[in-house]
Amino acid sequence: MKASQLPVKEYAEYFFPYISVLGDATLIEELEISLHEFIRFVQNIPMDKFDFRYAEGKWTIKEIIQHVIDTERIFAYRALRISRNDQTPLPGFDENNYVNNTQANTRSIQHLLTELSAVRHSNIYLFKSFSNEQLERTGIASNAGISVRAIGFIMIGHQKHHQRVFEERYL
Repeated sequence: MKASQLPVKEYAEYFFPYISVLGDATLIEELEISLHEFIRFVQNIPMDKFDFRYAEGKWTIKEIIQHVIDTERIFAYRALRISRNDQTPLPGFDENNYVNNTQANTRSIQHLLTELSAVRHSNIYLFKSFSNEQLERTGIASNAGISVRAIGFIMIGHQKHHQRVFEERYL
């Protein structure tokens, strides 16, 4: 399935900007491609920018990368639970609290990118393991309905969103 074919009823409206930019991307292929594009992009950022904040209280590039990692882990957990037909409503999370409780700024950019790569590769295998029926299953996360396949596309769109933020506000 292509992102452009994903019914809007399968995800909350606030995720539309993440999914709409993916166009004709297919899930597994784009999970792989977008990871490599993001790593290549980050590796070309000047070293003095990784700890930069464009405004008071804003996250650094390292903190944003850690946020992408943490969020992808949470999305994968949601996808796993929903794919296994667990109908328990899944709570949201406070991304600011997560970032405030990391050591992202003390880590090297290479360690962050290696962790992101490991998480994404694990998630590629996870999504490859799902049947079409499992991908279409829906559940509740953050008080909204969502399908397993929508979660996968949202992972990609979320990462691309933050890459655009880097381009617009950090570089």
